[in-house]
Amino acid sequence: MFRRLLVPIIVLVGVGACLICGFWMVKERSLNINQWFVGGMDFGVDVSSYQTDVDFEKLAEQGVKFAYIKATEGDSHKDPSFKEKWAAVEGTEVLSGAYHYFSYGVSGVKQAENYIETVGDLGGRLIPAVDMELTTEEVYNPPEKEAVVRGLKAFMALIEEKYQVKPMIYSRQDYYEKYLADDFASYPRWVTNVYLPIWIESGDGWVVWQYNDKGILEGYGGEKYIDFNAVNSSFGLDSLKMK
Repeated sequence: MFRRLLVPIIVLVGVGACLICGFWMVKERSLNINQWFVGGMDFGVDVSSYQTDVDFEKLAEQGVKFAYIKATEGDSHKDPSFKEKWAAVEGTEVLSGAYHYFSYGVSGVKQAENYIETVGDLGGRLIPAVDMELTTEEVYNPPEKEAVVRGLKAFMALIEEKYQVKPMIYSRQDYYEKYLADDFASYPRWVTNVYLPIWIESGDGWVVWQYNDKGILEGYGGEKYIDFNAVNSSFGLDSLKMK
C-alpha cells in the first residue's frame, strides 16, 4: 500500500516545492513572470535622474517604443536631468512624454504651473502623466481622500486647459480604489503590478502597465535598473499621442 502511494507523494512534494520556489523567486524579483504576458504590446520605459546619460537610440535598438521622463515634483522641484533627456530623445524613434510626481499638502494649481513651465509645448509628444503614490512615511500617515481629490482636480483642470487632453494617472490598484475611482474613472490609467499579471486585480481598462521595475537594458548609466512598461493592445500607443 505504501509503495503504491510513494510515487504520488513524491510528485505532490515535488510540485509543492516547485510552487514554493516559484513564489519565492517572484517575490524576490529573480523571476518576472509578467514578461510572458506582454508579447505584442508596445514596449516602453520611464526614467528620471536615477538613470544618467540615457542613449535613446540605443534603447530603441532594444525595442523601446516610448519613454516617460520625470519632469517635476510638487510646486517647485524640477528633475535635474529632465531638460537633457527631453532634448536627447527628440528626433529619435522613441516617442516621449513627461510626468509629474504629485505632492500632498501643496497647491494643485502651483504643481500644474510647475509642470507647464518646465515642460512647455507637447506637440509631437505623449499626453501628460501624473504619478499618484505614497511614500513609505505617507503609507503610515496617509493624506485624507478629500484633500487628495481636491488637489488633483485643481491640477488636472489647469493641465487640461493648457494641453486640451485628459492626463494619464499612474497608481497602484489599492491607491486607485481608495483615492481615485470615484472621481477620476474617466482618465486613462497607467497601472502597476511588478509581480503578477495586471488584469488579476485591475481588469483590462488600463492603458499602460508598469510590469517590471527591475528591468535591465543597455544605454544608460547611474541606477542599474529601469522600469519596463507595456501599452494595452486594446488602446495602442497612438492613443497616447497628442492630437
